[in-house]
Amino acid sequence: MEPITVKGGKGTVDLKDGRYIHLVWNRSVRIEVDDALSAMEAVNVVGDGSEFPMLVDMATTESVSRQARAVFSIPCAASRIALLGSSPVDRVLANFFLSLHVPPCPTRFFTSRGDAMAWLLEEPAKRL
Repeated sequence: MEPITVKGGKGTVDLKDGRYIHLVWNRSVRIEVDDALSAMEAVNVVGDGSEFPMLVDMATTESVSRQARAVFSIPCAASRIALLGSSPVDRVLANFFLSLHVPPCPTRFFTSRGDAMAWLLEEPAKRL
């Protein structure tokens, strides 16, 4: 399957090797509620009724609106989520989200793709 472009063109979603969902936000995007809804729709299309771990590449995201952060708290095809960033701003955005919203599945922030992938692909976490 080819990557799906998120409606509005701010990112792409792909199922990599049949093992994990990869959501990549474009450089310097401002994620608004419609963008978040479109991304979650694409994640569910790619998941096709199954759950997969999901890598969210947010390394160059400029901002995420409060309404968009709320959308990311809604369960989707992700069984666990690794937020991958590279800067202090990325860490602040991720920590802000995690402090205000209860993620729908285990979620962690990483600055290392290798660490993120190791955590994502370990045995699936049990949902409470």
